[in-house]
Amino acid sequence: MKVLAGTSNLKLCKDIARQLKLKLVNSNIKRFADGEVYMEINENIRGNSIFVVQSTSNPANDNLMELLICIDALRRSSAKNITAVIPYFGYARQDRKVVPRTAISAKLVSNLITSAGANRILSVDLHAGQIQGFFDIPVDNLFATPIFARHIKKKMKLNNLICVSPDVGGVERTRALSRRINSSIAIIDKRRPAPGKSEVMNIVGNVTNKNCVIVDDIIDSGGTIVNAAKALKEKGAKDVYVYITHAVLSGEAVNKIEKSQIKKLITTDTIDNTKKINKHKKIEIISLASMISEAIKRIANSTSVSDLFN
Repeated sequence: MKVLAGTSNLKLCKDIARQLKLKLVNSNIKRFADGEVYMEINENIRGNSIFVVQSTSNPANDNLMELLICIDALRRSSAKNITAVIPYFGYARQDRKVVPRTAISAKLVSNLITSAGANRILSVDLHAGQIQGFFDIPVDNLFATPIFARHIKKKMKLNNLICVSPDVGGVERTRALSRRINSSIAIIDKRRPAPGKSEVMNIVGNVTNKNCVIVDDIIDSGGTIVNAAKALKEKGAKDVYVYITHAVLSGEAVNKIEKSQIKKLITTDTIDNTKKINKHKKIEIISLASMISEAIKRIANSTSVSDLFN
């Protein structure tokens, strides 16, 4: 078993390798002057099970292309099997046709990764569960919920909690967290007049004088979560905390969060945001390296990954 690091999130790759007590595969990944990706493996990997770690985050197309080239290089180097570890799976929000003449990009990306030579996928909190069915190879989808629940219990130590889903689609995720921290749930009914914009319509559930914990898989521009926090405070919520798996944080998202009524936003390291959130006290990062490394170990040993969440 060996771990190959892509360039999208080197810190997470190093943390995973450290947890597994492995050295990263000696490789050279660089960009030519015209933007093309070059990849070379500098050690023998013949007959080895390789786990290539690469989030397809911003710049999504560059990081996706790098992942495909890494997989192809591994296949041509006679790796026994190749697992693409994609902590953040870009294009996941384009999982269906919302208007008649548009692409289902998540399916296209799935086909590209499979065609490149991947034998298995390991990801975290896929935006839509059906994306697992887009692949014709095994997919292990990990969940950040247990990590969030542990953080709430050990670090936050809040009373009078209520878990809040920012939309109807996130109820299952919210309910999973509420079961682990023994709280009730509330739901924000919203409408999205245009992509990236949302308008809070109504809150289902009593949040008065309660510490609200919003849980979601992705924060992008930040508008949805900031509006949700504002609506909760207007309904009498005590404080609003936010737990997000993938912090895309496009544009002015970080500044929006800093100026918002969010008390604290906790996210993971599936996307490397070290430079973006430096010196921003409202945002905290917790690492998923231990969970991902344990999943890698179980895949390598052919033991159950789902038992991680029992």
